[in-house]
Amino acid sequence: MKTACSCYRVRSDGTYTTTGDFDMADTTTPYSDVMEQIERDFDGSVERLGEFLKLKSISTDPAHDEDTARCAEFAAQMLRDMGFEAEAVQTPGHPMVVAEHPGANPDAPCVLYYGHYDVQPADPVELWDHEAFDPIVIEGEHGPRIVARGAVDDKGQVMTFMEAFRAFKETRGELPCRVKVILEGEEESGSPSLDPFLEANRERLSADICMVSDTGMWDIETPAITTMLRGMVYVEVTVHGPSSDLHSGMYGGAVVNPINELARLIGMIHDDRGRVTFPGFYDGVTPLDPEVKAQWDGLGFDETGFLGAIGLKEGKGEEGYNALERTWCRPTCDANGIFGGYTGKGAKTVIAAHASAKLSCRLVAGQDPQSVLESIREFFESNVHADCRVELESHGCNPSIAVPTDSKWLVSARGALTDVFGRDALLIGTGGSIP
Repeated sequence: MKTACSCYRVRSDGTYTTTGDFDMADTTTPYSDVMEQIERDFDGSVERLGEFLKLKSISTDPAHDEDTARCAEFAAQMLRDMGFEAEAVQTPGHPMVVAEHPGANPDAPCVLYYGHYDVQPADPVELWDHEAFDPIVIEGEHGPRIVARGAVDDKGQVMTFMEAFRAFKETRGELPCRVKVILEGEEESGSPSLDPFLEANRERLSADICMVSDTGMWDIETPAITTMLRGMVYVEVTVHGPSSDLHSGMYGGAVVNPINELARLIGMIHDDRGRVTFPGFYDGVTPLDPEVKAQWDGLGFDETGFLGAIGLKEGKGEEGYNALERTWCRPTCDANGIFGGYTGKGAKTVIAAHASAKLSCRLVAGQDPQSVLESIREFFESNVHADCRVELESHGCNPSIAVPTDSKWLVSARGALTDVFGRDALLIGTGGSIP
């Protein structure tokens, strides 16, 4: 008997689609029974995801603290129902869901799955065609789609491995290896509790490999594994000048203006080739692996379309690289905000006593965040006007990650995706940063 299994893909707009069927009899996987169970219970999986999506786990809004706690317990109970030892552990912020299952073979490798159950606010709510936390299924270009807040970031991804656990338990009674799960409730608010929790629970969460379920595919039909995540150094720089705000008529042209000075310094961050000028900024940065570069070159990346979608025509950045490479594997520095002086309605012609800017540096493998932080400090202190003082406040220093392409775990995962999708799984990067 030949069994067909529909392939469903998650999209970046909070939806899923079906892209056709593949023939179970034609697969080489030893897990056909598990995959058939996933197909049989697909409607149940969608229903459980729907219940998960209804919970308003908005971590950034204190008005939804109870909703967020309920969502954590909902996730923990799902895991308990599948035989996991699971609990929602209270932190100074929102609960951390931690679970463990011994699997069929206690000597087998241990896999740790990471995801997050919190979501962004649904604002602006007037742009939604329906209640954001009341999931609906609509017909899209490639088939049915689930639309709701959190369907992709990140409850949909979390449910992919949860439902895989369920199918294994229902067909074989056990999981094939040891499994641990950590789901956080503060990813959308900067993960303030994650680092101390990981440090305090280092042994409890130890594993051979960690699978992060918070990235995407290359396109609707092509599987991909994200092997590169950029790190980040995020700072606020303040340039202090005169001891108080000054009248621009009395002092303008005779003293340093901190706003002008800060703007001048920001303009010095990049040279004519688009490279960052912080001393030692590129220390440790290595060329992209030739195999990965060749694969990226074959993706058919449409830079014109990439820019056109955001109303631009001509890209800008480090010379010698396209937009994909600049965002996936090259370090950058961007000003995220600049402020100082009088910004209210009407006129107030002052020379401000100080001016500030927020800067983010996205880092790649080989860069040391603390060294980059110090290079930023050195740049501003060595270039600022003699009558000014620089204050630098760090809001986070996180390293990047790049999984070696010959990692046995990556080779296995890539092979599994290729088998199931019937096409080569890509190795891709992402410009963002994940805890």
